[in-house]
Amino acid sequence: MSLEGKTSQVAIVCHDGNDLRTGGPWVICASSMSNFSLSEGLFSGGEEMMWEQREIPQPKDGEVQIQVAVTGLCGSDLHYYLHGANGIFKIREPLVLGHEAGGIISAVGPNVNPDFGLKVGDKVAMEVGVSCKSCKNCRKGRYNLCKNMRFASSAKTFPHLDGTLREVMTWPAELVYKLPPTLDLALAALAEPLSVVLHAYRRANLQPGARVLVIGTGAVGLLTCALARASGSTTVVAVDIEQGKLDFAKQQNWTTGIFCLPRGPRVSGLEALEAAEKSWKALKESDAVQSVEGLEDGFDAVFECTGVESCMQMAPMAAAIGTKVLYVGMGTKVLSLPCGPSLLSEVDLIGVFRYANTYPDALALLASGKLGDVGAMASHYYPLENAKDAFEDLKRGRDANGKTVIKPMVGNLKLVGK
Repeated sequence: MSLEGKTSQVAIVCHDGNDLRTGGPWVICASSMSNFSLSEGLFSGGEEMMWEQREIPQPKDGEVQIQVAVTGLCGSDLHYYLHGANGIFKIREPLVLGHEAGGIISAVGPNVNPDFGLKVGDKVAMEVGVSCKSCKNCRKGRYNLCKNMRFASSAKTFPHLDGTLREVMTWPAELVYKLPPTLDLALAALAEPLSVVLHAYRRANLQPGARVLVIGTGAVGLLTCALARASGSTTVVAVDIEQGKLDFAKQQNWTTGIFCLPRGPRVSGLEALEAAEKSWKALKESDAVQSVEGLEDGFDAVFECTGVESCMQMAPMAAAIGTKVLYVGMGTKVLSLPCGPSLLSEVDLIGVFRYANTYPDALALLASGKLGDVGAMASHYYPLENAKDAFEDLKRGRDANGKTVIKPMVGNLKLVGK
């Protein structure tokens, strides 16, 4: 799809029922569908969206212009859509959501390093965190911890940095990666969640033969299961409250056991701790654990991928003596962890925040086929004008026909042949 002759694009504004003239929260998705006016693009309901006219950006020094093909929606996008906030990060100005994306280069700006090998027509993935490159953590190579990091679609910093739910964007060329020839453009969006998983797995430093528990089977949890199996883990047990997602993980042969926790109210404090103890007791007594000798004593690594307080509390209970818990999910600011027994048992509680130095490896791994049929995770595709449907299906966990939503993809579907 050529951009020749196009000078403007239209933004879809989700503003949670608040008038944009008087206050937020605001959320924006953007497209170049100039046949929509602001009033025609209005949606009704608790999470409203509306269209906003915008100019198509031109690449500046060191940037490339990209036609965004698809953006995978994740939990943080949904939180912003529903609440105008993700945990403690609240939207303070209009914000384009989306950060898991791939596209096609449509223009190359001045002074782009030729060593990057980027040219018009290249299929690419975009790493969406822009670090300062000069702080202590950046100089150490841990740029995910940069205190000045601006992350696309995140309200953590202000002014916010727009995300990828639009048709056209410009981005620093040094954060744009050509896809391996065998990788489908639609799957480039999975490089971002897989980067989170790679970073977590590197911090876990697991050896082949490890016994792994994964709590939560969203995209990150599913990719954790897939990577664990591909890396030689002999036992991979997945836990969730959605049977459909667990069944999907089992069908892909990414798990050796699954366990569906009963749904209950979202609780905190001592109530959450009681729920965590009940959940671990039920898991220990399940076939997923009892079928493996000694597993009731705990796992070699527990990857907590939900950020739900009771799940975060259950994680150290499920860790064997001298092992590790990786906290991958975010969402609970203050919680009570049962860390006394963990400290006495030398269980390492390890935080995981985004990723660093992972994108080339993530893309190569996706292209290699070693993770299995990861393409099946892209369960639903929506054109950009139907972004609201994608968010609503993600909120329900199922589409209108009752099919489980694993990873909704939104964008210019012509660019990916959908």
